[in-house]
Amino acid sequence: MAKLIAEIGCNHKGDMDIAKELISVAAKICRVDAVKFQKRNNRELLTPAEYEAPHPVPSNAYGRSYGEHREFLEFSVDQHAELKRYCEAEGIVYSTSVWDLTSAIQIAELKPDFIKIPSATNLNFELQGWLCRNYPGEIHVSTGMTTLAEIENVVAFFEGEGRAKDVVLYACTSGYPVAFEDLCLMEVKRLKDLYGDRVKSIAFSGHHLGIAADIAAMTLGATWVERHFTLDRTWKGTDHAASLEPDGLRRLKRDLTNVAKALTYKHKDILDVEAVQRAKLKREQSQPTRHVA
Repeated sequence: MAKLIAEIGCNHKGDMDIAKELISVAAKICRVDAVKFQKRNNRELLTPAEYEAPHPVPSNAYGRSYGEHREFLEFSVDQHAELKRYCEAEGIVYSTSVWDLTSAIQIAELKPDFIKIPSATNLNFELQGWLCRNYPGEIHVSTGMTTLAEIENVVAFFEGEGRAKDVVLYACTSGYPVAFEDLCLMEVKRLKDLYGDRVKSIAFSGHHLGIAADIAAMTLGATWVERHFTLDRTWKGTDHAASLEPDGLRRLKRDLTNVAKALTYKHKDILDVEAVQRAKLKREQSQPTRHVA
């Protein structure tokens, strides 16, 4: 069965109480396998001009400039450590996407089970090289906004570092939300065909509406499914509209579990559940007589 990640990201609105509520709901009500946050060092990640520029969507801004907006939503390393402890108490896996080298170093010190490389950062080989040499856990890599040639370079890089078998490679379309015709779910199969024997596993990260596509991704070979998660899709912020609310995430976990149970071959010609019906309903006839001319 595919494991399900609730991508909290920055949907906590910079509020630790909301972050903890999201963890609790994901763990206790939705029963997902992991939650994931994000970590940025905004002065390192952004140029001075980008830092001082206004947010491209002012109605979603939490600060005067884009940099101030990002700082408002950023948790400190100590806060991430607190969230990791809270996850452990709630019985759910904690993880974080890292957007720059400083954030990678800081999060690696917390020793999460896995660290995510977002699509925007998957060509930062200094960051990924540091993780290869210093972080023993799984490295999940998203491939949105990335050409096939670049994906090959990423996989070859991890092979060169001797870490490809610790890589989980995600099919992804970077949009918020993504229309169904742009989900391109067959990329899950393409990645599986190309890299299924070169990396640890293939996954799917979706930013679409509904939950049907995630089930299809699992049937195509995704062993992890990641969806953005919020308590209220109408909240202020970029990602809420492309997120699942608690009931949607709960139903997704339920459907992934049930469909995984159904994805089997018959282990014998007549199943036990069929035997009773066969005895009642099956009408056997003798073979028809063959006439020889």
